[in-house]
Amino acid sequence: MFSECVSLRSAPHLGHVSLEHQSSQREGANWPWGAKHPLEDDVSTHTLSLRGKKLTASLAFVAGAGFTLFGYDQGVMSALLTAGQFEKVFPQVVVDSSHPNHATLQSFVVAIYEIGCLIGALSNLWVGDLFGRRKTIVLGGCIMIIGAILQATSYSYAQLVVARIITGLGNGLNTSTVPTYHAECSPAAKRGSLIMIEGSLITFGIMISCWVDFALYWASGSSAQWRVPIALQIGFALIMVCGINFLPESPRWLVKHGRNAEAIAVISALEDKPSGDPDVQRTYYAIREAVEIEEFVPSRSQDTHDTKQKPRPLRELFTNGRSQNFRRASLGVINQCFQQITGINLITYYATILFQRLGLSDVTSRIIAAANGTEYFLASLIAIFLIDRVGRRKLMLFGAVGQCLTMVLLAVLGSINGSGAQVVSAVLLFVFNSFFAVGWLGMTWLYPAEIVGLRIRAPANALSTASNWIFNFMVVMVTGPSFSAISWRTYIVFASLNAFIVPIVYFFFPETAGRSLEDMDVVFALAYNEGISPVGVSLRKDIPLAGSLEADRILGIQSNATTSGRNSSGED
Repeated sequence: MFSECVSLRSAPHLGHVSLEHQSSQREGANWPWGAKHPLEDDVSTHTLSLRGKKLTASLAFVAGAGFTLFGYDQGVMSALLTAGQFEKVFPQVVVDSSHPNHATLQSFVVAIYEIGCLIGALSNLWVGDLFGRRKTIVLGGCIMIIGAILQATSYSYAQLVVARIITGLGNGLNTSTVPTYHAECSPAAKRGSLIMIEGSLITFGIMISCWVDFALYWASGSSAQWRVPIALQIGFALIMVCGINFLPESPRWLVKHGRNAEAIAVISALEDKPSGDPDVQRTYYAIREAVEIEEFVPSRSQDTHDTKQKPRPLRELFTNGRSQNFRRASLGVINQCFQQITGINLITYYATILFQRLGLSDVTSRIIAAANGTEYFLASLIAIFLIDRVGRRKLMLFGAVGQCLTMVLLAVLGSINGSGAQVVSAVLLFVFNSFFAVGWLGMTWLYPAEIVGLRIRAPANALSTASNWIFNFMVVMVTGPSFSAISWRTYIVFASLNAFIVPIVYFFFPETAGRSLEDMDVVFALAYNEGISPVGVSLRKDIPLAGSLEADRILGIQSNATTSGRNSSGED
């Protein structure tokens, strides 16, 4: 009793193509609405033991372990750079008057991690859709475990650099896959808050790394001072790799690869409803329709009704039409870029050093850095409760404005000598973290996964994540030399960049709150049809839901047999 789209359909930008003569080749294409569907028996063989809230909580836990790992790995180097045992093994990171060029080497060993992440994210252009979400996450986690072992056993600067590249490779795979996987397995009404929990867990990982670094700081007579903090990340990776084996594959990936019975079983489990429930059918139909729109195109044969499934070249990322692929992929890339150019990793990677530059003692700077990480985590919890109520755009604008003003004040106070200015500057680093945690921390792992269509979701998110790591590398690499060369004026640069973000978000970023992933296809198609900005369309309340007849018309779908089937069931 599963509704099926009778006609295979072309991508919206290729026009209307009705393929009803091929529908008999698809399972149950002409099955009467309300009758038992041939897939129903297959669905029962894929029934999941975890359902409803338990399944949602398990998904959040495993995805959260991945992002805790991400945050821990980002924050762990902050205090280690100035740890005595670390400096003893790696003298290249010691920056003093006799070795001013070591500022670049110090930044390089931190930033090279981002190059590994970039390579991992870009490899997901091919790996993500080939292996599926779960297998890609397992692969990324295993690579991170290998990298962490190599880092913890390093005895030379070169080995540490190579080990950090390997660890980054695994993290790049994970950060370009976990948000997509979680978004595709989350209901529209709760998707924002669930993904924002992941953002909070990034800061949770940073907080843990800060306190672990501080606890091991007292082991000043042993290399365990830095080896143990680095090795502890293996625990988070093991939780993620083992936990993912108890979870289902993304229903959208399953439908895309023809495993429809499994997809229906997963949707049924996620919604905790019988497989024949109308809501389960509607969700499955919307996903199936999105796949069919994008997977089938007219062939070049003389029979205009003939179709073939075409390969998925990366050049589709640069197409427009109703699908607006290029625009949507660009929004994801720019969103991730904006997160990094805010300047957040000035603090994440160099918190201890920044507080030392304010004249604080070694121990005090480490305590305040750990407190800063703790406050960062607590501030990130605010976004969980606001994201689905306030929406994405308002939080991004709020964060960018607050970050700009904070950077301006840091620059002003940096130009003033005095203990009072130093105390206020330390407080402002906490304030900056708070604005970022609310507006941008989890946003860039949510928005790129929401804004793009199913067909290009894996490669588009690989590119957007790559954008994150490119600009992450740039910021981390230039921070040390920049402070050495222009000191407090570095804050002016980042104040300007935050100011630049505000009008771009306001005029070009559509709202995605409260809409299913397939609903966004309708938003962009309607904007294209009417020749207006999708930003304005996204703020309207009269947009039809994906899978409805009106949405089909907007998307340019001919579905005569399906229409009659729906009408016979009373659907208008």
